[in-house]
Amino acid sequence: MQAYELRNDQPGLEALTLVERPNPQPQVGQVLVKMHAASLNYRDLLVIKGAYGSQAIQPIVPLSDGAGEVVAVGSGVNRVQIGDRVAGAFMQTFLAGELTSEKAKSALGGAIDGVLAEYVVFSEQGIVKIPAHLSYEEAATLPCAAVTAWNALVAEGQLKAGDTVLLQGTGGVSLFALQFARMMGATVIITSSSDAKLERAKQLGAAVGINYKTTPHWEEAVWALTDHRGVDHVIEVGGSNTLSQSLRAVRYGGRIALIGVLTGTAGDVQTSAILHKHVRVQGIYVGSRDLFETMNRAIALHKMQPVIDRTFPFSAAKEAMRYLESGAHFGKVVISI
Repeated sequence: MQAYELRNDQPGLEALTLVERPNPQPQVGQVLVKMHAASLNYRDLLVIKGAYGSQAIQPIVPLSDGAGEVVAVGSGVNRVQIGDRVAGAFMQTFLAGELTSEKAKSALGGAIDGVLAEYVVFSEQGIVKIPAHLSYEEAATLPCAAVTAWNALVAEGQLKAGDTVLLQGTGGVSLFALQFARMMGATVIITSSSDAKLERAKQLGAAVGINYKTTPHWEEAVWALTDHRGVDHVIEVGGSNTLSQSLRAVRYGGRIALIGVLTGTAGDVQTSAILHKHVRVQGIYVGSRDLFETMNRAIALHKMQPVIDRTFPFSAAKEAMRYLESGAHFGKVVISI
């Protein structure tokens, strides 16, 4: 079979190499999945550039998110059968409960081989069935970005109808959060550097769009829009350079889900604002298989469609990565396998 590989000692996009690997075979408790699609996350760029910590193995197959069809099963498998349409859980051993260091060591495409390959062997415990109305390309967008947004707003955030949610940018996590917030009856304020992207976000249900280039103090605009109350939830994907603004935009007793590091991993943070406003700042590292399955039931019930910006062929994986790196995308970037 064909697969893409990276090496620790050769970080960078040019080191992403298409190779031939032996066809994998499922062992006891494992399933073989013919992959049909994979999707990209910002984390994948960090892995490729060697900026996501040490990789446990090398060479490593990148990408955490993919969907395909079960084509063979090992003995003892009973959660799925041949022909089932499935996606891999981001962390293969994070099935339920709280995240632990051991569970984090099972993250696809970073700690262990990922899904940018024609065939992948999974533990039967590490996959979920995908909603019937979704294509493989749509389902491939779910394991990281969608589960992260669901965990941040619904599981940890306890989102309820009437809440106000502030979203940063129009990448995968933010647009999934927009869709889930609207599904739950919440009001959405979203930021972007592109007026065109803000208009598209409004078409998806965002109430207000703020261009952070023309309105650099967007937290003041949010404060005014909420009658000096602040928002109930912030999906913080920027990191150190935007967290202080988020702290000023959130209400007393509000929640900030810290998800991304697009603007950096270290910087000045107004810790006094966390104390004074009684704010809960919660780190979100994707979520469990149980959360994935719960989310899929909601997606199936509402016939929700993930937002895909562009789909690239398997042979153009590098071009897909470059497109993601450019920031031109609105929603998810997908590779068809």
